[in-house]
Amino acid sequence: MTPYRFFPVACAVSMLPTPAISAEETVIEHLIVTTTIQKTEAQTALPVTVLRDDELREQVAASIGDTLASMPGLANASFGPGVGQPVIRGQQGPRVTVLENGIAVADAASASADHPVSVEPVLARSIEVLRGPATLLYGGGAIGGVVNVIDNRIPMQAGEGLSGAIEARYASVNDERTAAVMLEGGNDRLAFHLDGLTRVSNDLEIPGLASEDGHPEDTTRGFIANSDSDTRAFTLGGSFLLEDGFIGLAVSHLDNEYGVPPGAHGHEEEHEGEEEQDHDGIRLDVEKTRYDLRGAFDFDGSTPADSLRWAVTKTNYHHDEIEGSGEVGSHFSNDSWQARLELPHTLSASVHGAVGLQYENSDFAAIGEESFIPETDIERLGLFLLESIEHGSIIYEAGLRLDRDELETQDDDASFNSLSMSASALWVTDSPWSLGVAFSRAERAPVTEELFSNAGNGLADLVVHGATGLIELGNPELDAEQSNNLDITLGYESERLQGFVTAYQNRVVDYIYLADTGLSREDVPLFQYQQQDAEFTGLEFELNLPLGHIDGADLGLKFFGDAIHGTLDGGGFVPRMPPQRLGSRLDVQKGGFSAFLSVLEAKPVADTAEFETATGGYTRLDAGINFRLQQSQFSESLLFLRLKNLSDEEIRSSVSLLKDRAPEAGRSIEAGIRLRF
Repeated sequence: MTPYRFFPVACAVSMLPTPAISAEETVIEHLIVTTTIQKTEAQTALPVTVLRDDELREQVAASIGDTLASMPGLANASFGPGVGQPVIRGQQGPRVTVLENGIAVADAASASADHPVSVEPVLARSIEVLRGPATLLYGGGAIGGVVNVIDNRIPMQAGEGLSGAIEARYASVNDERTAAVMLEGGNDRLAFHLDGLTRVSNDLEIPGLASEDGHPEDTTRGFIANSDSDTRAFTLGGSFLLEDGFIGLAVSHLDNEYGVPPGAHGHEEEHEGEEEQDHDGIRLDVEKTRYDLRGAFDFDGSTPADSLRWAVTKTNYHHDEIEGSGEVGSHFSNDSWQARLELPHTLSASVHGAVGLQYENSDFAAIGEESFIPETDIERLGLFLLESIEHGSIIYEAGLRLDRDELETQDDDASFNSLSMSASALWVTDSPWSLGVAFSRAERAPVTEELFSNAGNGLADLVVHGATGLIELGNPELDAEQSNNLDITLGYESERLQGFVTAYQNRVVDYIYLADTGLSREDVPLFQYQQQDAEFTGLEFELNLPLGHIDGADLGLKFFGDAIHGTLDGGGFVPRMPPQRLGSRLDVQKGGFSAFLSVLEAKPVADTAEFETATGGYTRLDAGINFRLQQSQFSESLLFLRLKNLSDEEIRSSVSLLKDRAPEAGRSIEAGIRLRF
């Protein structure tokens, strides 16, 4: 692995903190609800990242990918600012499962790089990320990792009176205006949750030309055309609280309209480069309504079973891809039912575990003249068992999962049986050191777009995916992937130093990827899903150094970084790999004032797949300040200012299909206020 090169140190402190008010929120150790055997970060060998409280409020952005992008092992697969799909250790799309409160989002994000993940991180209470395979917990779609967005839409505990928060923020780089509200209340029998969000933005400002591979007259300068967006979201939920559990219902709705940057398809007209000009181009109009019913019942201890946890979710999702003429080129929909049942148990004082069942039934459809994926009925069933054994200073974990995937179209069908298993050990002693080792064997069945895109179409009838500007060819002969994974994590925690370093290797048999064939039809590139063994080797680390108390201020220094190398056994490299990165942050806090300065350096990506272009490196500088005002014991306000990409660096993301035509945001000032009561 190519080593990092050194560069100047900078740093940061949390922005937009949300101080806890209730006793429950002041608990230091965070219970990781994403894992079926719920534990704290210090009790599991799994590579877990938890974003909450101050850190979440600092990093939160319009998309889940952008929110997580600066954390070790994570990246953002943007397709213009309207789309931000999370990338975990180089894996994205159908290999990364995004959850809302433990149940999959059930949209169309994995079907294409231009489709958004339909969650709102601004409304989240915390975000948990499992870096690496989590198939035992959530099936083959989690072979690369899991992102769980937790928002308390169904309260599980009694509330005390009325509480809430109001937030407003503005970003100069695209004139983005965001307003969000959250309200919760109840008593010892009933509890409710209400939240809502509105966000509008104009075209994104960038340094230089939008397109790297065109002439100045064929692209825009200083901004990305057709990159504005308009989003509305709300959630209403409530629970009936029992003596030994709860039952609750929530309804949420999302409307999101955004533009796909020009050059991503062959249908838009040429732009002249004036920001106020009306731009023709593809726009996506997204609508999602989700119904969540969940509950839990705690047993009295007379049986090995601790509790029964269950959830049923109905999701109606659809979006239209609208041409510049106003006509709908294609219509995507995903109507799904999901159910999950978990039975945690205690066999002895040192043996804990859980058995569970997961079911999904969905009707996925892409309809219209530009539809390239056939209507597909999908049914998935998974059964899993996890056990944790504490023996002295070592915590052992092991698990097994069986999955059955069935996909059926009008002309084709496919079915797959998958077996996944894992084993891990965590050494925790009285010393500051800890060591975790985890091995897993995970399997993933191909998804409908990998199998059936443009299925049955002759050369003359191949359909262009308008938003990406590609002809994407499926392969019905694909086999299931099998990934063998090893993670080793060394941790250290003391008053003077906290941190970790993780090394991992994933060997994937029959790895599925969308490859550039180098061919084209009528100047439209042909990409095809192919399969080949692959190997991923990576390193992630984070190091926190408290610098002490100077002139009444607390200072802290943080270093972090990651690197990943993905190769194909037949020769060459896996497409769209993240760059090697190294970052540092300086935190300063004094009373209600805090500030940060951070720097992140990414190396150029020159090891590219066939027909893939290299990506330049960059150095990104960010800064920010907060002013927190405590009005009373139960209320506070926070004023915050963030300065992002201070040097106006041109940043292109190697994990994005659109990197050559739409760089990341230029210099931006973001300001806002948050009121909590």
